[in-house]
Amino acid sequence: MVELLSLDRIPKADREKLRGREFRDVREELERTRDLCEKLDEIIEQAPDGIYVTDGDANAIRINPAFERISGLKREEMLGVNHRDLEKYGIVARSSALMVVKTGKPVTIIHEYLPTNRQALVTSIPVFDSNGEINMVVSSTRDLTELNDLETKLAAEKEQRLRYEQQIELIQNQLIGSNDLIARDKRMLDTLSTANRVALVDSTVLISGETGSGKEEVAKYIHQHSARSKGPFIAVNCGAIPENLVESELFGYEKGAFTGARQNGKLGLFEVADHGTIFLDEVGELPMDMQVKLLRALETRSITHVGGTASIPVDVRVISATNRDLLRMVNEHRFREDLYYRLRVVPVLVPPLRERPADIVPLTNYFLEEINEKYGFHRSFSHMAYRILSRYSWPGNVRELKNVVESVAVMSDQDVITAESLPMYHEDLWAVPHSDNELPLKERLEKTEYAYMQEAYARYKSVRKAAAALQMSMPTFVRKRQKYMEKFGSGGEERN
Repeated sequence: MVELLSLDRIPKADREKLRGREFRDVREELERTRDLCEKLDEIIEQAPDGIYVTDGDANAIRINPAFERISGLKREEMLGVNHRDLEKYGIVARSSALMVVKTGKPVTIIHEYLPTNRQALVTSIPVFDSNGEINMVVSSTRDLTELNDLETKLAAEKEQRLRYEQQIELIQNQLIGSNDLIARDKRMLDTLSTANRVALVDSTVLISGETGSGKEEVAKYIHQHSARSKGPFIAVNCGAIPENLVESELFGYEKGAFTGARQNGKLGLFEVADHGTIFLDEVGELPMDMQVKLLRALETRSITHVGGTASIPVDVRVISATNRDLLRMVNEHRFREDLYYRLRVVPVLVPPLRERPADIVPLTNYFLEEINEKYGFHRSFSHMAYRILSRYSWPGNVRELKNVVESVAVMSDQDVITAESLPMYHEDLWAVPHSDNELPLKERLEKTEYAYMQEAYARYKSVRKAAAALQMSMPTFVRKRQKYMEKFGSGGEERN
């Protein structure tokens, strides 16, 4: 039998060393335990959900600040209180902790706290000791009021989106026969809503907007939906008429009115537009003397031929448009104030294409369909090409977009038009969107690599071919593309 070692047989000096080591070990363990307790205490205090702990008999022993916020019940008033008393005095309608004490099973209920008028999802679970007895009940309280508010907000946004979709459908149905007027963006829909209201009356309209934004199409839209729709729509570019011919073009002239005049004279465009609409584009280009005569025509609803004396009545609605700041021109005495307010009875603003990004892709598809139908093409844009078109600022607006679509569709040697075919591709390649300005360099490089991979896949429609084109192994291509899709968004189905 092995003899047990007695401490008395250990030299005294060694015994002191052992005791010192044991003391240090115990002290270090206590410090670690205290540190863990402090961290756990901080977690409970900072938790966003309410935490409520009772002992095995449903007496409150721990409450965190989140529970106070959700319930409106104060910690100092609740600690030590038994949940039977809470139910007895109506402080709570029913206690999930008490249910757990009675059943020994987890319980989840929805509870409404009257002091704060908040609903909460309360889950209580039992904690058993070594003998299988309930030692504690831990309750987690999640505020449902904020979730309900969010659900209400989402429902309202869904309703608004459905309303916009119905509005889009209505407007698109009304646009049959109107060219190049596509509206999906809220700002453009608001513009067309204004145009709808204006179409019902005969007031003069001033359409403002940048060159190429679609001012003439909006003017056509107003005319086509007005009581004058069966009458003529005459568009006049005031900036394209020589200054000395503006009056004769608009108001006509008598025979022999000036050298080179037709022998029988000529009707003016106001007369040609009788019972219809005349659209004065770039009205800010009119010379000052012509502005006076236009104002008189608007006020008297009549015109006088150049070289004539008779006043000729005309029934014409005037819609004008400009890309200039007419009010500033008024202040600089370059445009008549009285004419400005006479033209601007109803102002309509056509937003530039860069401020209506939701219209870019629908317009692109519309113009491409026209080209395909006209030339028998089957062109389409790649995913990356659409992305670059959507990011471009379009200084030339809708007119520039239409020209770009026609150009790349005609010049492309394949049906899928890739990003490299776009004139703004190299400019866009190194552009950093405003939202990405603060991204780390690594993430910017990842986005660039992902863009190349998506473009290659859109072009070849095959993972194997796309990987080969980028000189990557197929497993690497698949792995990286999957990683980027999860990080930056999906890019379509994969085919080998």
